[in-house]
Amino acid sequence: MDELAIKIEHVSKQYRLGAIGGGTLRGDLQTWWARKRGKEDPNSKIGARTDIKIGERFLALDDINLEVKKGEALGIIGHNGAGKSTLLKLLSRVTAPTTGTISYNGRITSMLEVGTGFHPELTGRENIYMNGAILGLSKKEIDAKMEQIIDFSEVRQFIDTPVKRYSSGMYVKLAFSVAAHLDSEIMIMDEVLAVGDMAYQKKCLTKMREAADKEGRTVLYVSHNMNTIRQLCDRCIVLDHGKVIFNGGVEDAIAQYMGAGESSIYPVSYDFRDNKRNHHFGKQIFVNDFRFLSTDAAKFFSGDPIEMEITLDSSIQVNDARVILRIKDRGNYVKYAGSLSEPFAIFPGKKQKFRFRFDSTPLQEDDYCLSLEIVSADTVGNYHAYDNPNASISIYIFQAQNPDINWAKQYWSNLRLPNLQIIDYKQDECI
Repeated sequence: MDELAIKIEHVSKQYRLGAIGGGTLRGDLQTWWARKRGKEDPNSKIGARTDIKIGERFLALDDINLEVKKGEALGIIGHNGAGKSTLLKLLSRVTAPTTGTISYNGRITSMLEVGTGFHPELTGRENIYMNGAILGLSKKEIDAKMEQIIDFSEVRQFIDTPVKRYSSGMYVKLAFSVAAHLDSEIMIMDEVLAVGDMAYQKKCLTKMREAADKEGRTVLYVSHNMNTIRQLCDRCIVLDHGKVIFNGGVEDAIAQYMGAGESSIYPVSYDFRDNKRNHHFGKQIFVNDFRFLSTDAAKFFSGDPIEMEITLDSSIQVNDARVILRIKDRGNYVKYAGSLSEPFAIFPGKKQKFRFRFDSTPLQEDDYCLSLEIVSADTVGNYHAYDNPNASISIYIFQAQNPDINWAKQYWSNLRLPNLQIIDYKQDECI
């Protein structure tokens, strides 16, 4: 029988929303005084919920049962708010479960966010000693690992500098090196490697894979990058609203995740009838609604054809209408723009449906917003815009299962050109 590294039994975690106690004493007093006067909380974030009742309960994790074997690399995926980080905090003992028990077989190192476990006033070297001491290692044991940790971290030049002066990338490099080389049996990694450069990400994934395969260490890894999940993990669970909805093979888990996320996060249909238009939009041609076809959620693999349908009303006839599609990242920067179709005709006086297909191959894995516009173009390329529903359509693109390269958007952008095609070549004979 395989030895267990972690056993989670009926674990739930409940939080009390709207309560004071989430910041500094000064901030809590400001919040309390604002509530007493019926004023807006000066410490609340822009766009945060204002309808939270004091004492309202929120179940972040709901009756989780899970076993992780020694030497196993387990992936944990799910949409934002599914409970991934909460689960890792419980496993790392940052917080305690409301109900249930968690059993461990070995020491734990974890990276939950940039800077976790480091004291900003201490140098990199002093933080290595502190983390080793927390794990119960002697100074002699830490000294034996020191050179390996510094070499792997690539921050030797700054190892005796207080870490408060480190960049986020330097933080991650040193923190991962400490977690990977100090002798813990269990490594817990939240998606912090995205801060590091591409070469270091690859180096870290290789190290985690070796830690599981050669050293028999247990790795728990959270990521939204499905390609790194494929590279590292033996098994994967999918969390959704605090529950484990899938526990099994990596590819099956990714397929489940693509179908999860609920329609509220990546809906397949949109109603534009009540959307306020800018300028003259919508007065002659009016787009009523939009929907993705042949899917339960707007999640697709890069390379999949994405089929869409719009319904519109018109008071005029346009013989050369076109649909312009713009794809933006979450920073509202346009990453792709183009016409989806050949010209088509729109006739007045009746509802009309139009279907389009878009090739998602140029898009690398990321979260995007689509916007569409109905236009017509004259013979010299000038166009007249009829309607823009002024709406963001959410869509998520996953990287293909077996990509030729591991595409990193922070270095190579969101778009990739088509692969070069070799038209002809000649091969010299070996002499």
